[in-house]
This record gives sequence, structure tokens and C-alpha cells, in this order.
Amino acid sequence: QAQLVESGGGLAQAGGSLRLSCAASGRTFSNRAMGWFRQAPGKEREFVVAMNWSGGSTYYSDSVKGRFTSTTDNTKNTVYLQMNSLKPEDTAVYYCATDRQPLRVVISTTQSDYNYWGQGTQVTVSS
Repeated sequence: QAQLVESGGGLAQAGGSLRLSCAASGRTFSNRAMGWFRQAPGKEREFVVAMNWSGGSTYYSDSVKGRFTSTTDNTKNTVYLQMNSLKPEDTAVYYCATDRQPLRVVISTTQSDYNYWGQGTQVTVSS
């Protein structure tokens, strides 16, 4: 059974940092893009970053560009999201997900293209 498990969320002050992890197991995801999405209270879930496992292609939303960095560790089947210069508006539940289509030519930033999702991890940034 394919499984994605996020960890690393918590409470941070504005300007601080957190690192999220997403461990994949149960199947091979190395030929599919991975994405991070987030959902703030009362808002729709939104795209944060998407990348392929090689790290050769990574797309960031404008709201996190320059502050967040996503990396992969193929040996551990784990994706990381380093979040720096956190802002209160980054408060949300963060989810990792994997693309339903292997070897997609252009990495998707569309939620409906992702079919395996983790359970989410809460990030709270205080002002």
C-alpha cells in the first residue's frame, strides 16, 4: 500500500524556520513528481511547490519563492521542505502528494493531478 507520511510541523515565530519531511513507502515514486500543498483555516488548499525526484525541475508558488526550498533524498525516499523567513500567513496544514501520472513532461501544480496524499502536518507561525 502506497503511503506518504509528513512530519516536522509545529510552532514557529515569524522570521523563524521549520523543516518538513515527507517519507514515501509502499511503491516507487521516483518517476513521479512530488508536490507540497497547504490549507489555511477557512481557505482552499493551495499549491506550494512541486518537483521531480532528481531535483532538476522545481516550481514554487510566488508566495513562498525565495523563502522555501524543497529537496529530495532518493536513498531515503524522502522529500523535504525547508521553510525560512516564516510569516503568520504561512500558517496551514501542509500536505505532500505524488502525481498520478509517471514521467509527466511538465511538472503539474494542479491538485487534481496528484492522487496519493499524506495526512498533513500543522504549521503555525506566530507574529
